[in-house]
Amino acid sequence: MDSSLQPLLANTWFFLLGLILAFYVITDGFDLGIGILSLVTRRENHRSAMFESIGHVWDANETWLVVLGGALFGAFPAVYATVLSAMYGPVMVMIGGLILRGASFEFRHAARSKRGWDWAFGSGSLIAALAQGAILGQLISGFSTGWLGLTFSAVAALGVASGYALMGATYLVMKTSGSLEQASRHHARLAIWTTVVMAAILTLATPFASIEVRSAWFDPRRMPVFVILGAAALLAFLYILRSARRGGVRGPFRASVLLFLVSFGGLALSIYPAMIPGHITILQAASSAPTLLFMLIGIGMLLPVMIGYNAYQYLVFRGKIHVHDEAEFIADDAEPRAHTH
Repeated sequence: MDSSLQPLLANTWFFLLGLILAFYVITDGFDLGIGILSLVTRRENHRSAMFESIGHVWDANETWLVVLGGALFGAFPAVYATVLSAMYGPVMVMIGGLILRGASFEFRHAARSKRGWDWAFGSGSLIAALAQGAILGQLISGFSTGWLGLTFSAVAALGVASGYALMGATYLVMKTSGSLEQASRHHARLAIWTTVVMAAILTLATPFASIEVRSAWFDPRRMPVFVILGAAALLAFLYILRSARRGGVRGPFRASVLLFLVSFGGLALSIYPAMIPGHITILQAASSAPTLLFMLIGIGMLLPVMIGYNAYQYLVFRGKIHVHDEAEFIADDAEPRAHTH
């Protein structure tokens, strides 16, 4: 095979991995966020409605992470080996959190007392989100072990968890009703501020954490794109605040997804052409051209099936879930008694 295809195939797989990661962050991000929000939700009927809102999609959402791991192993094995060896601890913590939330979600249905499993699901969601943020921070900083790298990773972990909570809250605004919807609007307004604050801190700290990212930010060819992405992020932030206050239903979630996509696009543009800033580039990490081509054919058949299946799920289970408030339960119980007398 012509070796001149190697750069094209390698860059194509860089884009595809980014696309798969974006699908994972958006789909699994909001149900991780709902798990985090369940930790601060006192009413059991509210928690039950929150779990019901993701019961049909949460396990399918996590398949994107499996595909991401397999694609990274095949297309960029050097990156796969480097990430696992350098961040074995955070990766295992993330997997442990995902296992905990998966097991608790299934056992909750059969349990008489659900509160313990609710805490397990919420804790697993928070652990997984924090671990993913820590991994992101370490990747951007090039596995820095100093105080700056550790602080950067800690802020990234809090930022990712807050961003997931934002998507979870706006998803609940779209999917639920009554007092849970109103509580979710309140959570969305809080989460958007904490997310933006963490993002601002990371933005200011990133040039100090990574020389490669700093040079990319001041590249005249990339500067106009960064300005456009920044403006889109600002508009999404303002729209979420306005829409959450004025009764928007689908708008807040769509804007939170846009905020994540814009941030993700800015990150990809900041590190390109590196896979791990300061360590390895796309061409250095890529597999051989025949391997990349063979995998490209396979992913070309798999991606439409996965996207179609996920889209069909959301289409079938669209619409709001009616949340019975405690007052409604009292009224429902009182009415039959009145008739019996």
